[in-house]
Amino acid sequence: MFDSLSDRLSGIFDGLKRRGALRESDVSEALREVRVALLEADVALPVVKDFVKKVQEKAVGQSVLKSVTPGQQVVKIVHDELIAMLGSEQTGINTVGVPPVVILMVGLQGSGKTTSTAKIAKRLTEKDRKKVLMASLDVRRPAAQEQLKILGEQIGVKTLPIIPGQMPVDIARRAMDAAKLQGFDVVMLDTAGRLHVDQSLMAEVVAVRNATMPLETLLVADSLTGQDAVNVAKEFDAQVGITGVVLTRMDGDGRGGAALSMRAVTGKPIKLAGTGEKMDALEDFHPERVAGRILGMGDVVSLVEKAAATIEKEDAEKMAKKMAKGEFDLEDLRSQLQQMSKLGGMKGVLGLLPGMGKIKSAMKGAQVDDRVFKRQEAIIGSMTPLERKKPQVIAASRKKRIAAGAGVTVADVNKLLKMHMEMAKMMKKMSKMGKSGRLPMMPGGGGMPPGFDKLFS
Repeated sequence: MFDSLSDRLSGIFDGLKRRGALRESDVSEALREVRVALLEADVALPVVKDFVKKVQEKAVGQSVLKSVTPGQQVVKIVHDELIAMLGSEQTGINTVGVPPVVILMVGLQGSGKTTSTAKIAKRLTEKDRKKVLMASLDVRRPAAQEQLKILGEQIGVKTLPIIPGQMPVDIARRAMDAAKLQGFDVVMLDTAGRLHVDQSLMAEVVAVRNATMPLETLLVADSLTGQDAVNVAKEFDAQVGITGVVLTRMDGDGRGGAALSMRAVTGKPIKLAGTGEKMDALEDFHPERVAGRILGMGDVVSLVEKAAATIEKEDAEKMAKKMAKGEFDLEDLRSQLQQMSKLGGMKGVLGLLPGMGKIKSAMKGAQVDDRVFKRQEAIIGSMTPLERKKPQVIAASRKKRIAAGAGVTVADVNKLLKMHMEMAKMMKKMSKMGKSGRLPMMPGGGGMPPGFDKLFS
C-alpha cells in the first residue's frame, strides 16, 4: 500500500536532505513536486491544497531554513501533517454499551462488506472475547445470506438462521431478539449494497438503523476505487450517518489516495484496513504508523505486533537456544521461511522496516516474489530428516533425487545449500556475540546477512 506515493516522496525528500542549506525557493519547488505526487496518488484536490498550504507555512520559517538539518525538519513537518490528515489517533471499534450492541455494516455491492463482517466478527471473538452473532440482511444478492453462513462456520461465529422471504428490517429485529435471549454481546448486521448510491438503498439502510439503533455504523469502501470511495463515504454519512470506515483491498492499492482523503473529507476515522483475502488479513489503521510507511520510515511496531501474533513462543525460544550454540540446520531454515510467509512475505516485511524502499525497488526490478520461498520450502520438504539435519551428506545422487521430488533443477538445490551454508556461518559468528559483547561486522560494514542475497540469485 502507498508504494508509488512512498517512492515519489522518498525521491523528493532525499534531494532536499542532500542539499544541506535550504532556500525558500528550494522548499517551494519540493512542495510543488509533493503536490503533483499526491494528485497522482488520487488524493482529493481540496485535501492536497490544504495539506501543501499547511506544510508551506511551517516549512519556510527561519527556525527551519536556518537549522542544522533543514531537510530533515521539512520531512518532520510533512510527517506531522500527514498524521493530522489521516486522523491523528487510532480509533478502534466501540463495543462499550448495554449488550447486545449493534454494528451496522453498510456500503456498495462488491466493496467487501460480507467478508469484512466476518473478519471483524472473528477479531471481536478472538481478541476481545465477545460473543458475536452475525446476520445477513441482503435479500437481493443471490446466495448472500448463505455466504455469510459459510464464513461463520469457517471462523466459528454464529449466524442467524435464514428464513426465506423475510425482509431486512424483520431480519434485523429477529437478530436482536435472538441475541437478547441467547446472551450475545455483539450483533453484526450485514446490509445489502447496490452498484451505485440510490434512494432505495439509503431508505432500506435508514429503516434498519432506526429499528436497531447501532452503536457503530461502519462504511466498507474499496480503496481501489479511489475518489469514488470518498464520494460514497460522503453520501452515506450525509444520509445514514457513519461512525467510521473500513477500507478494503489496501494491499492492492499502490496509490493510497482514498485513505489519505477519507478522513479529511468526511471527518470520520478509518478504523480498519483489509490487507488480503484471509480471515485474519485485517489491520487496525494507525495514522502515525501509516505516515511513517508513506515517508519510508517503516513501521517496526506493526512488525513486532505481527511477529508476536504469528510466532510461537516455544519455537522462538528453541531457535534462540540453537543460535546461542551456533547451530542452524535446514529444518531451521524451513521454519524461518514459513515464519516470513506468515508475516506477509519478503515485501510485506521490508515494507515495515525503515529505509528499505531501495531494496524493495531492487527486488521489484529483479522480478522477485514470494514464490521463491515456496520453492525453497519444497526443496527442503523433498529431503530426508537426516539430510535436513546434516546437509553435508547430500551428494550428487541425493541432489538429483531432491530436485526431482521438488520439481526444480539441481542448480536450484545447490543455490539453497550454498545459501544455508553462508547463513550457518553467520549464526556461528553471532553465537560469539555473548563472549565478545558485540555483533560481528557484516562484510563491507553493513547490509543483509551473508547468503541472504543468494536466495534470489
